[in-house]
Amino acid sequence: MRKHKRKKQTGGVGGNENGSVTRESDCGRKHKLTVIHQALIRDPVDIETLRKAAASKGGLLTDELRRKVWPKLLNVNVYDLPHKPGRDVRENHKDYNQVVLDVRRSMKRFPKGMPASERAILQEQLIDIILEVLKRNPQLHYYQGYHDVAVTLLLVVGERMSIAMLDTLSNFHLRDFMDPTMDSTKHILNYLMPILEQVDAELHDFMIRAEVGTIFALSWLITWYGHVLSEFKHTLRLYDFFLASHPLMPIYLAATIVLHREKEVKQTECDMAMVHHLLSHIPQDLPYEHLIVQAQDLFEQYPPSLLAKRAALQSRKSLSISSFQAFHLSTLHQRPDSVLQRLTRAQGSTTSRHGLWREGNRMMKMAVWGLSATLGAAVFAVAQTAMDWGPDLILQLF
Repeated sequence: MRKHKRKKQTGGVGGNENGSVTRESDCGRKHKLTVIHQALIRDPVDIETLRKAAASKGGLLTDELRRKVWPKLLNVNVYDLPHKPGRDVRENHKDYNQVVLDVRRSMKRFPKGMPASERAILQEQLIDIILEVLKRNPQLHYYQGYHDVAVTLLLVVGERMSIAMLDTLSNFHLRDFMDPTMDSTKHILNYLMPILEQVDAELHDFMIRAEVGTIFALSWLITWYGHVLSEFKHTLRLYDFFLASHPLMPIYLAATIVLHREKEVKQTECDMAMVHHLLSHIPQDLPYEHLIVQAQDLFEQYPPSLLAKRAALQSRKSLSISSFQAFHLSTLHQRPDSVLQRLTRAQGSTTSRHGLWREGNRMMKMAVWGLSATLGAAVFAVAQTAMDWGPDLILQLF
């Protein structure tokens, strides 16, 4: 026994294999970083490559990359971000009290060990972000769980970019959840059972007999799983995936989670309360990379257009689904950040020159008025003529 342990410790084949795996992993990571960087600097930006990178194993790897790629996936110009909300955003807002209550209860969504003072600042920013987006979009209705999406964005990209990203997400990916009623949300949930029926009819029939429905997956969808996962790294991995995917991808992932727990479900008493209790609690050790691949496979095999042929899914039209194609196309013609920065600087420079010219005009007129008072009408005429043909000269004189 001891001899065997010593052999394992001295290396041998096992040590070489581990070293090889590590080197391969490092090489794969470096290659992915290079691919993402090249996609970002292409003109136009290679969005399809960024989507593949975000969905593939490991996602976008770092928060630094997320701050660069997430805005591109949503067609957000990082050099034209909204201003920070003023205090007036909280005045007379119908959702203010509910938003404050939800944000105050969101302590577990912030990193463990974060100083209370820092968390308090972020919570205030979170309230403003949500109210600002709702103020900009009066057609949208706040729902409990919306703050879970907003806080994930805030912790990664900051306040101003969060406003821009949440605005886009709310009008596209999350749009069905933001109706005045739950009808559109229920419609999205109705895609779950047809997927299960296609893959595992026995599991599907068991859940039908148990009359468990699909409400157990509600918090998964409307928070993009942020509310139900304890590890923030898993939440970020899923956000990489969802931002790069069709708006219905969260329901396909829900199907893969249920399928992954097929044995547990079937071994549970065929009772609504028992099955609901089991499924509503997501295990924290799920093989997320495997489930993401499986969700992509299910989406390709059973696309929404195929599932929508079922009678239960024909009664309502999803705004998220119907608008996705146009949104997808709108992201394909973005300029790289280096170009956007140059254009923004050029625009700012032009604005500054116009501002300087206006200020210069005011100064010149004041100077001319002073001259006219001192030297009389003749000098005024000369100076006024000089201002017309040589404003730079006049500015130098005064």
